[in-house]
Amino acid sequence: MEYNKKNFILSVIGILIYIFDFIVDIWVSVKFFCEGQYVFGALTISFLLFGTLVVQCFSYSWFKADFKKAGKESQHCFLLLHCLQGGVFTRYWFALKKGFHMAFKNCKTNNFTEQQIDSHKEVIYIMTDLSMLRLIETYLEGCPQFILQIYIFLEHRQLTFSPCAAIGASILSITVSTVEYQIALRKSLPDTKLIEGFYPRLTYLFYKLFTLSSWMLSVVLLLLLNVKIAFLLLSCLWILGIAWAFKKQTKFCSSGGMEYLYRIVVGFILVFTFFNIMGQNTKCPMSCYYILRVLATLWIFIMFWLCPSSIFNSDELIIVTITTALTLLLGIIFLIVYYGIFHPNRSEENQPDEVDGKLVKKHCRMRYFLME
Repeated sequence: MEYNKKNFILSVIGILIYIFDFIVDIWVSVKFFCEGQYVFGALTISFLLFGTLVVQCFSYSWFKADFKKAGKESQHCFLLLHCLQGGVFTRYWFALKKGFHMAFKNCKTNNFTEQQIDSHKEVIYIMTDLSMLRLIETYLEGCPQFILQIYIFLEHRQLTFSPCAAIGASILSITVSTVEYQIALRKSLPDTKLIEGFYPRLTYLFYKLFTLSSWMLSVVLLLLLNVKIAFLLLSCLWILGIAWAFKKQTKFCSSGGMEYLYRIVVGFILVFTFFNIMGQNTKCPMSCYYILRVLATLWIFIMFWLCPSSIFNSDELIIVTITTALTLLLGIIFLIVYYGIFHPNRSEENQPDEVDGKLVKKHCRMRYFLME
């Protein structure tokens, strides 16, 4: 394991995008309140708070667990920092401080001592924790935010700067957190194969972005048709995701309460995209998941055509339908290409997907987290 300059640059980009996304969400919510659109303002700030509060809970629980493992008492200042929503910034500070030292001051030699190797591992594990937190926040806050802003645009047909900035920030956050997570996933678990080359990572990114975008556009169409039906569908999918997490008996958190919260979060993430929640072979569950996704999208199309909304004329309805369907098709194609050609374990028939629960000698939370 080596934490190099490229990893450090990605870490810096990650925190800059995190700050940018946070500022844009605050600005957009304030703008909504100033314009008298209190419902949209409240929803925007609610999505932000929901994602941030959950992430702070996980971050503090991990600090407590790390202190306990090291035989130290948890410090009250960390609890105060997390209550003030500064937990992630605190982690970034420690990561960048140690990462800079390892990437720039210890990069003159390729022959590392055992102590230097452990230092590199420590930085990689810190960045791994951050990548997991960023991934959680992306799906808890970024996906609902994207749906809300697209809904506002299609309903009011006003392409102003604020919703465009929010949509751009959400897409950027999803993109960076996905790539960051992939890098951290591979680096933190040494007995897994790395994804070699630019094209495999790009293929994985397009698979996630296209399948996510298609589903979020489908949800927006259903919201435009009937808000109650849309919330009922999303609630049912969330409950099914939670039930799946309980059925698989995830073991990510050390405390029972945090494990329940983790399963609730996993259920929410599964509403939007598929992840391997237990590090097992998931060819069958993934196939079922995307078959259901295609059927749900088809059902939304049928509902939208049978009960057309006054928002779209016939030509616009055709364009929206083709765009959503084409995006889903591209996502499925990139999925097949990634798992059929670029997946590191594709030649090992009995190997689980990606990391797939393989145990590493050194404790790492990532091995119990969402796999891919």
